Amino acid sequence: METNTGKFNSDIIRQWANFIAILAAFFMNIYVNIAPPGGQTIGVISNTMFKNVLITPASYAFAIWGLIYLGLISFGIYQLLPEQRENKILRRCQYFLVGTSLAQIVWIFLFQYQLFTFSVLAMLGILGFLICLYLNLGISYERVSKKDKWLVYYPISIYVAWISVATIVNVACALDSLGWNSSEKFAIILTIIMLIIGTIIAAIINIQKQDIAYPLVFIWALTAIAVRHLDILVLAISAGILALGLAILVSLKFFFKRF
Repeated sequence: METNTGKFNSDIIRQWANFIAILAAFFMNIYVNIAPPGGQTIGVISNTMFKNVLITPASYAFAIWGLIYLGLISFGIYQLLPEQRENKILRRCQYFLVGTSLAQIVWIFLFQYQLFTFSVLAMLGILGFLICLYLNLGISYERVSKKDKWLVYYPISIYVAWISVATIVNVACALDSLGWNSSEKFAIILTIIMLIIGTIIAAIINIQKQDIAYPLVFIWALTAIAVRHLDILVLAISAGILALGLAILVSLKFFFKRF
């Protein structure tokens, strides 16, 4: 009886901890955009100080944060429901989202105060917690209900994918802030290499884990990079081809999965 009570209390603590952590990160993002502590919003810093960082997508791409937080808040409410208290899928989430949210809040302040090198460490923390969560959930390795798929798996997959993209961009920005300079030709080649590596990772995840959400985020990012660099034809074409290749792979996987 005591064991059941202890597990019951543990589930409630986990539910509320994850829900509060999601809301804390969400409202912190709203706050720093309304009243940025460093005087400039993250978007302004990115568009001014790092306008020459080639791997940064077009500004509209960051609207995906609206979808990410819609998914996370929906997840938070879903996992908070009494009937989901003993859901084995949700129990696997443990406190990884708490760690993710705390690391994200730290990242916000580090980036706001232009401590870009340290912000990379915080971003790696966000990515690390999310990878642990992603692997712990075992996405696509077992059949789950539609509710769990739409309210747990997809929100987490989208979040992990975008943070994967954001980590690459964050590292590039930090190097730029340290005065790491190169010729435009070398910068273009390096950017294309990083895009290829990211695309390969997204393709592997789509093939091995049959995760459709993860590569779709990369298609979104690659398309936005192509749009931003229409003046650099080789970069725009490369990003476009990679986005198209991923889109074909996702379509084929979806088609053969249905039949």
